[in-house]
Amino acid sequence: MEWVLFLIFGLVAAAAAVGMVLQRSPIYSALCLILALFAQGGLYILLHAELIAAVHIFVYAGAIMVLFLFVIMLLDLRPEDRSPVRTNPVGVSVGLILAGLLLAELALGVGPHIALGPRGVYDFETVRAVGNTQAVGRILFREYLIPFELTSVILLAAMVGAMVLAKRKLE
Repeated sequence: MEWVLFLIFGLVAAAAAVGMVLQRSPIYSALCLILALFAQGGLYILLHAELIAAVHIFVYAGAIMVLFLFVIMLLDLRPEDRSPVRTNPVGVSVGLILAGLLLAELALGVGPHIALGPRGVYDFETVRAVGNTQAVGRILFREYLIPFELTSVILLAAMVGAMVLAKRKLE
């Protein structure tokens, strides 16, 4: 059953990611990204990382995507008058064949050489004994405190930049 759920979540995430890239409307693209983030949350649940799944959905699919949608609506992006994109069936076929060959090369060339690294401080047994939330908190606020804070500063700078661009366009 777990394998079936993995396939469903993986396919939904991949299809939503492709839909996000292929959408012309930024609103639909953002909605496809939200669907992909929810599917990734489901994958985290399958890995028994419930806290990571909840934080992933609350932070990314909730807060950040709401900010993206506000910025998209604030910029007032109107659809452009363009003719529909025409695809070349030969080019699409060649691209799919090359993508399949690349995946096969990765699976055959890299797959057998993947080696697991040394066990860290928080292996499966320790996380089970300590608890998922406490283990994540210890790692996040001890080893990765500075990258965590830098990420928040980068997100703040992106929001300020979007507001500056939107204000400049209105004037």
